[in-house]
Amino acid sequence: MRHDHLLTAKQLSREDIETVLDRAAEVDANPASFGERHAGRLLGLCFYEPSTRTKMSFEASMKRLGGDVVDMGSVESSSVKKGESLADTIRVVSGYADALVLRHPLMGAAKMASEFVDVPLVNAGDGAGHHPTQTLLDLYTIRENAGLDDLTIGIMGDLKYGRTVHSLANALTNFDVRQHFVSPESLKLPRSVRYDLHEAGATVREHTELDDVLPELDVLYVTRIQRERFPDENEYQRVAGEYQIDEATLAAARDDLTVLHPLPRVDEIAPEVDETDHAKYFEQAHNGVPVRMALLDLLLEGDA
Repeated sequence: MRHDHLLTAKQLSREDIETVLDRAAEVDANPASFGERHAGRLLGLCFYEPSTRTKMSFEASMKRLGGDVVDMGSVESSSVKKGESLADTIRVVSGYADALVLRHPLMGAAKMASEFVDVPLVNAGDGAGHHPTQTLLDLYTIRENAGLDDLTIGIMGDLKYGRTVHSLANALTNFDVRQHFVSPESLKLPRSVRYDLHEAGATVREHTELDDVLPELDVLYVTRIQRERFPDENEYQRVAGEYQIDEATLAAARDDLTVLHPLPRVDEIAPEVDETDHAKYFEQAHNGVPVRMALLDLLLEGDA
C-alpha cells in the first residue's frame, strides 16, 4: 500500500484495490499462513457509533493475524462522556496501539483525527461520508461472483446519506463499470458525489424505479434507508419502506444477478430472497475478515 492511512475510497487507485483484493484471496486460500505475521502488535478500536460487523471483523482480523486489540468501548463508558475531544482521545489511544480504526458520526472526522497520530488510521465510517473498508469487501465479493470489468451495477436505496454508496461509487470508477443509481428523489446522490464521479469520467445514470434498469444488471447493491441519518423524522417516514426486493421483484432479473447489501437490513430485502442463488450478502459480510486481514497486513507491513 502507498498510504499511511485509509480515509476514503477516493484515495485508492485500481492498483491499490487489486493489491488488497489479491492479498485477501491469499488469506482466504490459506488463513493459517497469516496466523503469526503480526504477533505482539495491537489494533486500537475507537467506535463512536454502534457497529456489529465492522467492529467484530476488525477484531477477528487482528487476532487471526496473531495480534490483539485495545478497545475504547462505548462512548458512554469512556472519557468522551466527560467532554474529551476527538483529537485528545485519538492521540492517547495511538500511544497504546500500532494502528487505529475509527468510526465517528461526523463527516471528515477520520481525516481530522489522522492529523494527530503517527500510526496507520483506518476510517470505519464517518457519518454520511465514506466507509472504504466496506467498499474493499464489496469489491472483493463482486470480483468473486462477477468479475470487476464490463459490468452493469445498480445501487439502490439511501444514496444521500449512505456512506457505503459514496465509497463504492467512487471506487468503481477505477473499473470498466456502468453505474445506475436508484432512489427516491429526496435521497438522490449528493451533488458533491456526482461531481466526483463526473470528474473521474463516470456517467451518472439516475432512476426512481428499479424496473427501469433491473434486466440489465449484473449486480444489484441494495442499501437501508438510514433512519438515524435523517434530521427530520417526517422526512424518513415519507420514504421508509418505499424500495423493497422480494422474489417477485427478481423475476425480471438475469439468472446470474448478484444481490448485495452492506447490512444491517430492515425490510428492503425480504427473507425469501436469502434462499435464492442471487443472495450474496452474507458471503459479503463474511468477506470482511479476509479483506480486513489483508488490509491490516499491508498497512502494518508498510509500518514495520
